[in-house]
Amino acid sequence: MDLTILIPCYNEADNVPGLHARLLPVGADLATDRDVEILFVDDGSEDGTYDALREAFGTTNPARLQVRFERHSVNRGLGAALRTGAAAARGAVVVTTDSDGTYEFSEIPRLLSHLTPDVDIVTASALHPGGRVVGVPPHRMIPSRGVSTLYRLLVGPKIHTYTCLFRAYRRDVLNHVSWESDDFLGVTEIFVRAMLMGYRVGEAPATIRPREYGSSKARLARTVIAHLRFLSRILLHRLRVVSLVEPRRIGRDRGAA
Repeated sequence: MDLTILIPCYNEADNVPGLHARLLPVGADLATDRDVEILFVDDGSEDGTYDALREAFGTTNPARLQVRFERHSVNRGLGAALRTGAAAARGAVVVTTDSDGTYEFSEIPRLLSHLTPDVDIVTASALHPGGRVVGVPPHRMIPSRGVSTLYRLLVGPKIHTYTCLFRAYRRDVLNHVSWESDDFLGVTEIFVRAMLMGYRVGEAPATIRPREYGSSKARLARTVIAHLRFLSRILLHRLRVVSLVEPRRIGRDRGAA
């Protein structure tokens, strides 16, 4: 399998018709020159999402395009759904994306074009100078802007968005990078851990729009607190590295004196 499009879902039954209409043409087009699978992970939905997905996509299999389904019996969180999907995905490249259409599926080919031989992960970014925020209220972007700024200070300034699910990973990254968080922090945790392990990352400008149906499952206060705790762990890691290095340098300076 050349490409997996991995889509976690939780209580998205109202979105399934639009999801089918927007995603399937993109998947079929990508499958003209490669083997593609669309992998849905239903994270314990209570509104019939799993059955709606199977009804809409279960019998739709254009040439070189497969559709598969994974399911959690109870809601475990976005990070856990990504872990299940990563384990089940068969593609050499795995694209993760939202089910709600906030990032257009038609941008998947452009995202993949940034996955050049010298890049292991590409993240989409509405906060990139070339990205756009269309119709999303400013207050909804404040948490992402704020925590991404902190990650830029502690991890790497070249990346503008650390919280975006819309990404492309090489299989090796998902095989060797683990993440602990089961909730929305998992999206950032896998990215940051990969960067700290030395994987090469890139960023593709993208446009974010408001969802058409349903509501966001993220709990902003809880998610921001989780990010701040993770950032504090990164900072402590940085300080430990400094504390190990600085005394040796000082000792050499005293010896030289």
